[in-house]
Amino acid sequence: MSAKLLIILVGIVLIGIAVLSSLGKKDSNKLINPKVGIPLGILGVLMIIFGSYTSDVGYVSSQMEQISRGNELQIEGPVNSVKVISPIEADSVDCRILAMGVYPEGHEKDIWVLLKPSDNKYYPQSDHTNTSYKRDGEWQVVTRFGGDYGEKYELIVYEADASASEFFSTTILDWKNQESYPGLEDADMPAGATEVDRINVYLQKNCRGVF
Repeated sequence: MSAKLLIILVGIVLIGIAVLSSLGKKDSNKLINPKVGIPLGILGVLMIIFGSYTSDVGYVSSQMEQISRGNELQIEGPVNSVKVISPIEADSVDCRILAMGVYPEGHEKDIWVLLKPSDNKYYPQSDHTNTSYKRDGEWQVVTRFGGDYGEKYELIVYEADASASEFFSTTILDWKNQESYPGLEDADMPAGATEVDRINVYLQKNCRGVF
């Protein structure tokens, strides 16, 4: 459960206590003293407003997220494998980029981009569709960096079967709910995920704390 949702639930409970304090015709018959219940009710209303406001701010921020593009590799001839075309090897990238690539005709597996920064952990990337968007031989996914200026990242592309894809999706959802992103260790990687391409990129600015 996220902190915002917890704040809202506690606010609802406090309002419920305030309602109970108003029950009964005489002070002696009231379940809770109004001198206690009314302030708690006011606090509950404020907590609900605060929790809802911060949720809205997060939503608006995500809608206003600035996405840039790296340099793009020009592909000639038929595509025989899943490959990254943007950014390119040793590219200097912004904090938020659109990673793009190609896949061969008839390719049916999901495509996932995972980032591996200097902590040597893996961070699956997704936008609102979770898996990379695929259409007409091209794929893309919003890729978010959170490291220091000049930090090296490995951008790794995986083909994933249904179980591996579900694992990545569930992992991202759990991290979002907990508002904590601990990364995946080598031992955590699902067996149904197969690496198909890998490049190194470097941050062109400090991306620490970027939402």
